Amino acid sequence: MLTCIVTGTLTQVSIAIRAENPSDPAEVAAIAAVNAAAFDREEHGELPAALRATSHHRPGWCLVALDGGAVVGHVMVGTAFLERPDGSVLEVPNLSPLAVAPERQREGIGAALVHAAVAAVDADGEPFVVLEGSPAYYGRLGFEDARAHGVSLPLPDWAPPAAGQLRPLSAYRRLPGTIVYPAAVQAAFDALE
Repeated sequence: MLTCIVTGTLTQVSIAIRAENPSDPAEVAAIAAVNAAAFDREEHGELPAALRATSHHRPGWCLVALDGGAVVGHVMVGTAFLERPDGSVLEVPNLSPLAVAPERQREGIGAALVHAAVAAVDADGEPFVVLEGSPAYYGRLGFEDARAHGVSLPLPDWAPPAAGQLRPLSAYRRLPGTIVYPAAVQAAFDALE
């Protein structure tokens, strides 16, 4: 467990970050509630369980932020496929979703979760992490336009091309290709639309 002090725009708080415990029904419900509230859609509350049920789930990379034992944030990193120009396919880490309880946003909890998840992935020797998200937000956390690394991500029509992002890690090497979500992961994402 990592205990850290995070400073947001208005407050400084101490939170604990640890791996999620999917065998604890109360924690699973709390994670679902945080995701649903953060995205203001009940369907988002079902996403973590759907992703956990796939073979692309990586338990050690999925974390919760706790304040006094209460779940106030959650992040998941699983894997997606990177289809290379030479026809080879690799599994690469994909961060999604990141959720912080609305009343706890802007305190630095999301950033602390991302940094902790990225550190866990880095410790496992992965070259990078990809995600779809706000370039302004994730750019502050070390993510870059994935296209600059030769990687393209499938983005919704409304998302700017820079929303496909990549965070180089200690074992970084340029691996150009196209991200394709595994069928089970894509089905979980499609259920949100």
